[in-house]
This record gives sequence, structure tokens and C-alpha cells, in this order.
Amino acid sequence: MTDGRAPKVVVFDYGSGNVHSAVKALEAAGADVELTGNRRRAQEADGLLVPGVGAFTAVAEALRASHGDEVVDRRLAGGRPVLGICVGMQVMFDRGVEHGIETEGLGEWPGTVDLLRADVVPHMGWNTVRAPEDSTLFAGLQDERFYFVHSYAVQDWTLAPEPPFPSPVVTWADHGTPFVAAVENGPLSATQFHPEKSGQAGLQLLRNWVRSL
Repeated sequence: MTDGRAPKVVVFDYGSGNVHSAVKALEAAGADVELTGNRRRAQEADGLLVPGVGAFTAVAEALRASHGDEVVDRRLAGGRPVLGICVGMQVMFDRGVEHGIETEGLGEWPGTVDLLRADVVPHMGWNTVRAPEDSTLFAGLQDERFYFVHSYAVQDWTLAPEPPFPSPVVTWADHGTPFVAAVENGPLSATQFHPEKSGQAGLQLLRNWVRSL
């Protein structure tokens, strides 16, 4: 922030787990953090973090029940930063398919979240990623590893905006097949891995995001 204060970040509390570790990590990254489900507070913050663990359907339904989908949409329409983590990233896509059940996502990006094409699922543990050189989130984090816990992912990226709109910065990882590990698309960023569980590398990634607010 140009006025010297710490950026205000709301971690949106809509019933998803793992929120307290995200709060602590953001505080360590230099943010002034509030955990709340209050839509006005979430709308007005410098940055909004959307956590998510568990099933795509449960997260999507809980977000809609708390009007989190409206908060995200309004923030992005106004160019206000949003960061999704794990299933909080997955629900930004058009749809998720789990156990044959298709659930509508928030539709911020085209694409389908489905079962990883891998011999071992879930993908759980540390893995490297392939971030483009122009990534803001991964600045200074080449060759670092991050912590993943998931069975589903986006394995095909289809968004190709026409000029003058810039192309999203898409980071990939591999587990049986390439999958989308992170996306930076204007005010909307997201990671499939858990930066709050990824040690110093994850903390630096969150610090990069907080500094960009």
C-alpha cells in the first residue's frame, strides 16, 4: 500500500475448514487479516481470500448460501483482488465432476474440475511447479516445492482471450498428467496447493500477493 498501512485482507468464512492457518499465514506475510462471513467487509477489503477444502459440491453450495459468489463477482467486476486456495480455486471454474455428479462452479474461468488421471490418487505431498517467468505470485520462487492435497484438478486450460486483453499466467504441475497448479488472471488469482502449508515458499507466495494489493 502506498500509505504505509498493512493491506486489509478478509478470509471469507463460509464454513470451509482450514481458515485459521490461512489467517496466520497471511498475518505472517504482512497483511491485516480479518476472518468474517460479512459480505460488506469482504467487499471493502483490499484483498479477499477464498479458502476451500473437501468436495467441490459442498464448497460451491456453501459459497452460494453465504452469497460468496456475489461477493467474488462484484469484487472482480471492480478490479478488486481475490485469491482462491485449493477447492477455493476449483470453484472458480465452470463446473466440477465428482463421482459422476456435475456441479456448477462460479464460472469465472472456463474449464472442468475432474478426477486426476493418475495411478495414485489423492495427490498428497510436496511437488514442484512450472511457473512462467512473468508470474507475480511465484517471483523469486523458481524450483521451490509446494504442498498439495487433492484428487481433482483442471487438466485442460482453454481460455485464450483476444487482444487487447492479456493472457492469464498459468502455472502447471504434474501428477500422472499435467494439471493447473495456479492461475493469475487480472484481479483473480488462485492456487491448487496450500501456500499456508508450504513453509517458507508458501509464505513468500502469500507475501508476493499481499504486496501486490
